[in-house]
Amino acid sequence: MIAFITGATSGIGLATAKIFAENNIDLILCGRRTERLQELQKELSKKVKVVVLSFDVSKREEVQKAVDSLPKDFQNIDILINNAGNAHGLSSIQEGNLDDWDMMIDLNVKGLLYVTKALLPKLLNKTRSETNKGQIINIGSIAGIDSYPNGNVYCATKSAVAMLSETMRIDLFKENIKVSEVKPGLVETEFSKVRFKKDEERAEKVYQNYTPLTAQDIAELIYFVVSRPAHVNIADVLILPADQAKSAMVNKR
Repeated sequence: MIAFITGATSGIGLATAKIFAENNIDLILCGRRTERLQELQKELSKKVKVVVLSFDVSKREEVQKAVDSLPKDFQNIDILINNAGNAHGLSSIQEGNLDDWDMMIDLNVKGLLYVTKALLPKLLNKTRSETNKGQIINIGSIAGIDSYPNGNVYCATKSAVAMLSETMRIDLFKENIKVSEVKPGLVETEFSKVRFKKDEERAEKVYQNYTPLTAQDIAELIYFVVSRPAHVNIADVLILPADQAKSAMVNKR
């Protein structure tokens, strides 16, 4: 079994790569930080076969070039984890930064589409059967179904991920491809450091005075989804820390 994971150098993508390796799933790990990818390849190659691809998911030519470069024995991909994406800024619509908007739309929506389109010929291989289904898992967010102040464009992109997941499932279910979406709530990763542009003090405050989810929590859920029998599709999962009820409702102590 082979999994293709975007955004594999940190957070949820990294944790998912590690739990897949523990369960004997060969890996194609993707990201923009080449050095981190190489370190991860060295670590996980002790357990499974690992290929790394360094490219920007928002650049369609880079995506296709990377996919075309895959070795012969990594052509039949079983699992695609569309994890790459980020939030940039936290401003009202009237004060929003256009560059931040473009970045979120390019990464969270276009990137998911570009990677999925490039990988579909490999997911739709002739060896697929009712007992050997492929799977796409899109990493969404509670923000896609429950907006919050100043979340405008980020929430819109994750809402797009939710709708794309649903419509992809409709388009692909007769092709022996399962499509799932995992919607996390607050997870302590590099997410807030990116959103607040390396303002570490502000980023740390997001996760203080309550217990957030960890990347490992999400990775364990992702592995549960992909390890179900062929006739079972966990189509849509919302996972929250116990201290969170809605996007903007957190029980801080």
